[in-house]
Amino acid sequence: MHSIRSIFLTAVAIAVAAATIVFAASVGLALAGIASLVMLGSWISTRLQPTPVRAKAYARANKPGQREPRVWNDGRGTIIDL
Repeated sequence: MHSIRSIFLTAVAIAVAAATIVFAASVGLALAGIASLVMLGSWISTRLQPTPVRAKAYARANKPGQREPRVWNDGRGTIIDL
């Protein structure tokens, strides 16, 4: 009778361990899938953002000795460096 009980408890323990492993693996795969979707969405959103365009301002011909002002667009607004 004692050996039947130990065989039954061993079978129950193996079933519980197998169910735990399957549950942990499914949760891990779900998290990996969610993380990959977030990374893909982030990559696509950065690809769709406009790239900053460098603008050029020409030097003033009537005032010698002054340096040329720098003008560029950093994506958030135009910057003019006089």
